[in-house]
Amino acid sequence: MAIPNTHNNRFLFLLLIIGIFAAISFASRTVLLFTDMTQVDLGIIPLLKLYSVGLFYDLVASSYYTVPLVIYLILLPNRVFNTKIHKLLFLSVFFIATYLLIFNAVSEWFFWEEFGKRFNFIAVDYLVYTHEVIHNILESYPIPLLLGIIFILNTLLFRLILKKHALIDSIFASNPTFIQRAKTGAAFLLLPILFFNTMEQQNLSQVSKNQYNNELAKNGLYSLFSAFRNNTLDYQAFYKTEDRSTVMKNLDRLEHFNDTHLKVVNNGDKKESKYNVMLIMVESLSASYMGVFGNDQNLTPHLDTLSRKSLFFDHLYATGTRTVRGMEAVTLSLPPTPGRSVVKRPDNHNMFSTGFIFQDKGYENKFIYAGHGYFDNMNDFFSHNGFDVIDRTDFEEDEISFANVWGVCDEDLFAKAMKESDKSYKTDKPFFNFVMTTSNHRPYTYPEGRIDIPSHTGRSGGVKYADYAIHDFLEKAKEKPWFKDTIFIIVADHNGGSAGKNELPVWRYRIPLIVYAPEIIEPKVVHKLSSQIDTLPTLFALMGWEYKSQFYGENILDPNFKERAFIGNYQKLGLLKKNNLVVLEPNRTIHQYNIVDEHLTDATYRERDHVSPEDKMEIITYYQSASDLYAHHTNRWPEKN
Repeated sequence: MAIPNTHNNRFLFLLLIIGIFAAISFASRTVLLFTDMTQVDLGIIPLLKLYSVGLFYDLVASSYYTVPLVIYLILLPNRVFNTKIHKLLFLSVFFIATYLLIFNAVSEWFFWEEFGKRFNFIAVDYLVYTHEVIHNILESYPIPLLLGIIFILNTLLFRLILKKHALIDSIFASNPTFIQRAKTGAAFLLLPILFFNTMEQQNLSQVSKNQYNNELAKNGLYSLFSAFRNNTLDYQAFYKTEDRSTVMKNLDRLEHFNDTHLKVVNNGDKKESKYNVMLIMVESLSASYMGVFGNDQNLTPHLDTLSRKSLFFDHLYATGTRTVRGMEAVTLSLPPTPGRSVVKRPDNHNMFSTGFIFQDKGYENKFIYAGHGYFDNMNDFFSHNGFDVIDRTDFEEDEISFANVWGVCDEDLFAKAMKESDKSYKTDKPFFNFVMTTSNHRPYTYPEGRIDIPSHTGRSGGVKYADYAIHDFLEKAKEKPWFKDTIFIIVADHNGGSAGKNELPVWRYRIPLIVYAPEIIEPKVVHKLSSQIDTLPTLFALMGWEYKSQFYGENILDPNFKERAFIGNYQKLGLLKKNNLVVLEPNRTIHQYNIVDEHLTDATYRERDHVSPEDKMEIITYYQSASDLYAHHTNRWPEKN
């Protein structure tokens, strides 16, 4: 049947690509659903909500995706549009557009496999650091094979399109006037403008209490666009607030600050010690990977043994799911504020940092990183908060035996840390080295022959190699004259994954904290619920330090320590106390949950009907004050203002 030749025919291409967009998105959503089928709520009503809301987001995303095409169809004159050369060029561009849609769907599958999420702010960050990300992808996946498969799939799709001869011919034979094109195009342009100005105030993807269902209801491209637009969240604009003076007074009560939000920490009559400190932050070392926490894969035999010889905190929680969050928590002793980490924000110099505390005590501080420290703004942050920076650019050729895109292997990193410690020791100054590893990160490559898991075979090998390298380092350090006067702190930057049925899956945030100094500290297991931000305040107490503090962290070993942990995921901010979790959300709501058993994977969360007034005020106090202190420049080192 012939298709009528009307002025609207040119815009049939828009309907065609929107249909293809929706079909590919539907297929992608379904594949992701089957990937984690055991975690998804498969009830008929939840699935109907998931797919209907998902279709809506697909249409919203497609309206953004087609904006350049709409403008093109409006502006291009008929005498050019209807030529055979233009038809060939247009169909070639159309082929590329559909190829990119399939490529995006495949990319989302790999992102989902890694994070259990649709594209989000992590993907935005990855777009910024193209060198690391592109090479990480090339080292991790068979890219030529994948691109070839996508090309074949797109070719098959395109052949189906070309079979619609009547449709294609009618599109390139239509002769609408500019006014007609403008009127039709304006209708298509109105939708993305409307969505842009209204959708960010809505969160339609919350179709279930199961976070897998909520993520599947999203569209990856739309989520990427939204994350790019809102990479920084203003606490005052998005979260529940109280009067600032009331919040600050309550903060002073909770944290024992004085009127200037400072407190003097005095650890009694204990004489101050100036031990060297070697803080090893291990990439993605979840508690669930370790034998002492119940893992039976023997991935961390050395760390399991070391935990029994150390002061071992087995109930400590990371503040977030990114390396910069762990750095922020330990260096600034600050709860996770919404949006991006302080490490990556502008105006983050001269913060009230543990680096300056060490400097004030006469220490030589070094941040030692296996990769290029411009990534995630690490060099800039550490160099302006009390540290000298040593990164991959400072490694000589003969100091690198193995490296991948993220940096030198852990053994080379620790060898460099050993040399830097020797240099500091020769100056007769105590040293504080903050060492950040990278080997336990995709593509999980490391020197062969070190462990019984071949390189480049997955996370298990990355964990076990990190365990091996730390043990090797400590054994070599025992031969150094500074070893007996050094406290080694081993802590993860964050958990090894963030996916879960619940909005803040508590079990995933649990990480180990090991404090090892055989001639200084007695071995002991500490079971108190605590936070990553308590790491260095606890260390300072062990060394008997007196200092002025603006830290939210406390000494875990203090008999009066209030057990709690701060956890977050960029938008949602949690306060964990025993089996009680209170969550702030960016729509100015607060939810409170009873956790049936937080030791279980994806334990049951039972939402309470009402948030207790005390818990409500406490969580607002911590998170609003932390955001305000940054915004008002009041959490700065006094001598640096």
